[in-house]
Amino acid sequence: MKYLSGIIAAAVLFAIGAIGTASARNLAVGDRLDFEQVASPQISPDGRQVIYTRRGVDRMKDRMTGSLWIVDADGSRNRELVRGGNARWSPDGSRIAYIAADKNGARQLFVRWMDAEGNITQITHSQLAPRGFAWTPDGQSIAFVARVPKKPTWKVTLPGRPRGAKCTADPVVIDTYTFRQDRVGYTNTGYDHIFVVPADGGTPRQITKGKWNVGYRAIGAIAVPPTLSWSPDSTAIAFDGLNDPDWDSKWTESHIYVVDVASAKIRQITGGHGNWHQPAFSPDGKSIAFVGFAEWNTTYPMPDLWLIGADGKNQRAIASNMDDGPNGIRWAKNGKGVYFTMGARGNVNVHYAGTNGKLRAVTTGDQVLGLSSFSNNGVAVGVRSRAQEPGDVFRFRLADGGKMKRLTAVNADILKGVELGKVEKITYKSTEGAMVDGWIITPPGFDKTKKYPLYLKIHGGPHGMYNSGFNFAMQEHVANGYVLLYTNPRGSTGYGYDFANAINRAYPGKRDFSDLMAGVDATIAKGYIDTARLFVEGCSGGGILTSWVVSHTDRFKAAVARCTVVDWISMASTTDVAGWAAHFFGTKFWEDPSPWLAHAPVMFVGSINTPVLLMTGTRDLRTPISQAEEFYGALKMRGIPTMLLPMKGEFHGTGSIPSNWMRTQLYIRKWFDRYDPAKQKD
Repeated sequence: MKYLSGIIAAAVLFAIGAIGTASARNLAVGDRLDFEQVASPQISPDGRQVIYTRRGVDRMKDRMTGSLWIVDADGSRNRELVRGGNARWSPDGSRIAYIAADKNGARQLFVRWMDAEGNITQITHSQLAPRGFAWTPDGQSIAFVARVPKKPTWKVTLPGRPRGAKCTADPVVIDTYTFRQDRVGYTNTGYDHIFVVPADGGTPRQITKGKWNVGYRAIGAIAVPPTLSWSPDSTAIAFDGLNDPDWDSKWTESHIYVVDVASAKIRQITGGHGNWHQPAFSPDGKSIAFVGFAEWNTTYPMPDLWLIGADGKNQRAIASNMDDGPNGIRWAKNGKGVYFTMGARGNVNVHYAGTNGKLRAVTTGDQVLGLSSFSNNGVAVGVRSRAQEPGDVFRFRLADGGKMKRLTAVNADILKGVELGKVEKITYKSTEGAMVDGWIITPPGFDKTKKYPLYLKIHGGPHGMYNSGFNFAMQEHVANGYVLLYTNPRGSTGYGYDFANAINRAYPGKRDFSDLMAGVDATIAKGYIDTARLFVEGCSGGGILTSWVVSHTDRFKAAVARCTVVDWISMASTTDVAGWAAHFFGTKFWEDPSPWLAHAPVMFVGSINTPVLLMTGTRDLRTPISQAEEFYGALKMRGIPTMLLPMKGEFHGTGSIPSNWMRTQLYIRKWFDRYDPAKQKD
């Protein structure tokens, strides 16, 4: 893994997104091995230093690896600090807590002093695998969440086992409706609970107990860290979850609780049957802000920003009917409002909601900007990305979003001299008057008088949002001569409740299909697309829509459906979001299978003539590989050109392993090339 260090010269910074010159080269698939990512920047309480996680590829082990780096707030003295990630400053700025592997490779909690000696203490030593940790305001303790194994109560005793014999392990006994999670595996092996440990080391004390889980279940998320928020006096913790013996059947519910650390007594703060999460104590401890919605009555209920008294009284929404739900809420130091990020119309920016209900944008513009932390004097840090700028750590003024300053440029060296594709945002009209956003990336050396193949890329979800940030995979594809189109059809988030739910109980279907085809037509109208060379690809929700597209039009020469779902009935019982999928069409499939079948791509396989490549991870628990296998078998029966690529070692998606990321890029284009009229041999 390569690194930059020291003060970054302005000339190097300018190299990001550099305009091509005579010596410019195109982005190459192998550049991904040198590409780095930054995450979770944390500014010190005094605003002088920023710690962030820096991740790159370990070529020998074919995996991502990371370490913590530290940089001064003016961008100088950028240097590696320690192996690990997800650091958090102590309230007084004297220490950091972070997660790293111990000598046995187990995930543990460490604390490092930030003085000259830099002494490090390993805080946990068990197999609890701490996560979602939080310092007490007095800096004396750290709370974290870990899974507590449950003892099997239903087992058999095997006869005739010789002493010392190595036998196959007992099966996992599954007796709950919810029992798996993508990138985790079986989850019915234990329950997630809160522990508190002294910040200088000691024995973790379990604070919550029982057959239920701390942490809410976010539908469709790969993994959601639990939210823990300490009261200002360091005596209690607010958290989300569902303390209910029937938690397994109540997949739509989550509540806010407060546990007294000394007595372990738990109080439920929210009521009803809502889905409430992300609690945050106000600076005076009298209120708790949180995110959620009161009723799950559609496939994408829009979360609002809420406020409630710490005594459970006077619950009210202080920001609602927004473009999307708030994320990463953080109280202003004066307690008069809450900061958060929100996706809106292809961008992600920072917003502020006062306790009086007044809402304003802190930052604006075509960018994807996070809000990771801010100092006592109102200086914030986050990761910012733009269409031709990969994510880097930026500092800005929280009061008004001003004085935006780049602190890192971790990919400036590999992008120096690289000509990237230019990105143009378009807005076009679809059926029923719907206005849809999309982006067109043209290849390096683009000449509008020439004709180019068009690559339609469809996002997942279906409730997701393509944005204006940098996308290495897309840029690498256009470097190989494609014009690439990506859009936010109806069902996408960031455009309000009605837009996101326009596909409710009708997905995939007429509306999202029409929006995608209207985007293709709008791109063709620009005059530089070879209409005989159209291709389509997507993963997850994008794979579903790809499967739907080829069953409803023959205009594409080839398609790649990654992580697809083609049969909703079998999907409902085999996915890790079974509760959501089982209620997707309102009625139960055994009572009325008609809507389940009307939106299942496999039922339209008789209309498909387009060659389809199928790719799914062998460990995928979100869109199980059985879905791709079912579609593959049906296409084979029809005699439609198809291939199936089970991607080894992958959970949901096909590119979390570096070599698989490159395989995904190359296999997609190899399939397109196979059916590209311009590349056929005589």
